Amino acid sequence: MRNVVIIGSGCAGNTAAIYSARANLKPLVVSGHEAGGQLSLTTLVENFPGFPEGINGPDLVENMKKQAEHFGAEYVHGSVLDTDLSSRPFRLNVEGHWMETSTLIVASGASARWLGLESEHKLIGHGVSSCATCDGFFYRGRKIMVIGGGDSAMEEANFLSRFGSEVTLVHRREEFRASKIMLDRAHANPKIKFLLNTVVDEILDPARKLVTSVRLRNLKTGEAWLQDVDGFFLAIGHIPNTKVFKGQIETDADGYIISKGGARTSIAGVFHAGDVQDRSYRQAITASGAGCMAAIEVERFLEAEGH
Repeated sequence: MRNVVIIGSGCAGNTAAIYSARANLKPLVVSGHEAGGQLSLTTLVENFPGFPEGINGPDLVENMKKQAEHFGAEYVHGSVLDTDLSSRPFRLNVEGHWMETSTLIVASGASARWLGLESEHKLIGHGVSSCATCDGFFYRGRKIMVIGGGDSAMEEANFLSRFGSEVTLVHRREEFRASKIMLDRAHANPKIKFLLNTVVDEILDPARKLVTSVRLRNLKTGEAWLQDVDGFFLAIGHIPNTKVFKGQIETDADGYIISKGGARTSIAGVFHAGDVQDRSYRQAITASGAGCMAAIEVERFLEAEGH
């Protein structure tokens, strides 16, 4: 029987573990199917305070994990396969083994949607990114490509135009899902060029561990060509990792947890932290802040019950 179980080992989960471990709650962290979260896919992180030269994403999350373990947090590798949050103690099935906990922090994150190309997967962190705010700076004066047709794609393209010499926005359809104001803003930006009815067939060059060009294909004419690119950004959405809580924790239509104030969810004793609830900022530092909030809420919740 645990005081608190934390699901997820990215910035949110690890920070929650540091705070709850220091409060002597002996947290158990279930690392999840993407141990380390989105940062495990990032090479250099330059916007996390305290690292003037930047720090590698995997190193940052590993340091946080060591810090949590130093204060008594325990980590278990694997994923939560099923949950029963209908009554307390809450029950969790971790890799086939059921366990019980008084409180729960859901920091399971949101996974970026990818195109599903083998070359794309090999180049994540080497020119392929799902976060313009994280990686745009590295492409000063370079050629950038953004994939997507919604508001986030327009926002990312506009943001990246501050750095890149040119930004090509590729969309598979003729029509955009983006709002008129965001679309107008992108159209008014002289650095942004649009390629419609176009898909990406391959990203080069995995052999060099570097994005050099992209093979594109027009869906109407069938014409295929290579285009030089230095930075390749996906802006086709994220999928919150909330499937195992379906029908239990209240979420919006896309699966993001609905906050009931602070770090509280619709279930008393269950708290949220990080990208699993945050569809707006999605930064390492905001996830860490949310992890801190969730841990403090857990501590107060258990204290009020006389633990």
